[in-house]
Amino acid sequence: MISTVLLVDDDAAVREALGQTLELADHTVITAGSFVEAKDRIGSGFEGVILSDVRMPGRDGFHLLAYAQEQDRDLPVILLTGEGDIPMAVRAMGAGAFGFLEKPCSTAELTAIVARALAARRLVLEDRALRVVREKGDPASRMIFGASKAAEEMRGRVRVAARAGADVLISGGPGSGVSKVAEVIHLSGARAKAPFEKRAASGLAREGLARVWEASRDGTLFLDEIGAASGDVQLALLDLMEQGGPVLIGGSTEDLAGRVAEGGFSADLFYRLEVCRVRIPTLDERPEDIPVLFSHYVAQAAEQAGVPAPVVSPDHMAGLMAQRWPGNARSLMSAAMRFVLGMPEDLAKAQDLGLAEQMAQVEKMLLAAALGRHNGKAVDAARALKLPRKTFYDKLAKHGLKPEAFKRG
Repeated sequence: MISTVLLVDDDAAVREALGQTLELADHTVITAGSFVEAKDRIGSGFEGVILSDVRMPGRDGFHLLAYAQEQDRDLPVILLTGEGDIPMAVRAMGAGAFGFLEKPCSTAELTAIVARALAARRLVLEDRALRVVREKGDPASRMIFGASKAAEEMRGRVRVAARAGADVLISGGPGSGVSKVAEVIHLSGARAKAPFEKRAASGLAREGLARVWEASRDGTLFLDEIGAASGDVQLALLDLMEQGGPVLIGGSTEDLAGRVAEGGFSADLFYRLEVCRVRIPTLDERPEDIPVLFSHYVAQAAEQAGVPAPVVSPDHMAGLMAQRWPGNARSLMSAAMRFVLGMPEDLAKAQDLGLAEQMAQVEKMLLAAALGRHNGKAVDAARALKLPRKTFYDKLAKHGLKPEAFKRG
């Protein structure tokens, strides 16, 4: 648990008083009387936050803030002054300070802002550690996100399935990413460089199955919602599996065992697939993975929209972890897109809007996405949306969107 606070103040009495307050709140406190004394502690790997006085002899708190941002732009710095005023507070926040407090501040104010800063720092460091694992690790590490025990167990089952080279059944709730896990199994196995074919089992006929089976012969065939395959296709699959060919991965968001018991799905096919089974845990089962997943989706959505990724506050993240996600990763991904584009923060809020308001939100999202894709070039964005230039600009004004905000480089 990250709990370290680097406290920088030239007044020894103030350092002692603040240090005691923070220690009573179960924080580990490192004290320094100047920027020079503190600078060697500040780096990208610092597992804590900084609380610094603004007015100090020599290098002041603003210099310390600038130095900290050079070392690590995500390192929270809280500035503290006994001579605070509105212009100084504005300067502090504009310069990138995490927060600004005026002495004397209450214990509640101090501990609350330090707790928020530490929570933000923890999220940043956890995300970086996972990114390193993903970049250096195998496909399961790089493509299946989450630090929970449930996520790690799922990655373990994926690796076992890939090494076995056997047929697989992947089960998970709606929106849980069954197709993605199938791809990870393929990329993790000996057939990674061979074809990976994906088809929906619903509506697939025997002839179509024969063609896709042949196309993926040396690789992997993924049949999504395999429980929707017709009885004829199920029999054809069993015949083809006897002859050999690709690894078959069946995906399902329904209870296939129940379907077998009801006579709606082939028991022979089910038990052949179920020998090697991977279950994707729901987000409700692993809420501790939500910060990692949401941060990833926010970065992904910002890149797609061509806008800077907004900062996710600890309070916002706590709210995400507290709510239920029946749509699993897919609904969290949608929430990240809405967050990036300034849409309502949660599904409940969106549902409370009237039709006209919901349509306005959708229109705003489409306008912002078009500007992002075209690097803030309004003419190109208007052309892509097939809107007259004046109409396009009128809509931008209506939603408070400015093309220059979407320019990159």
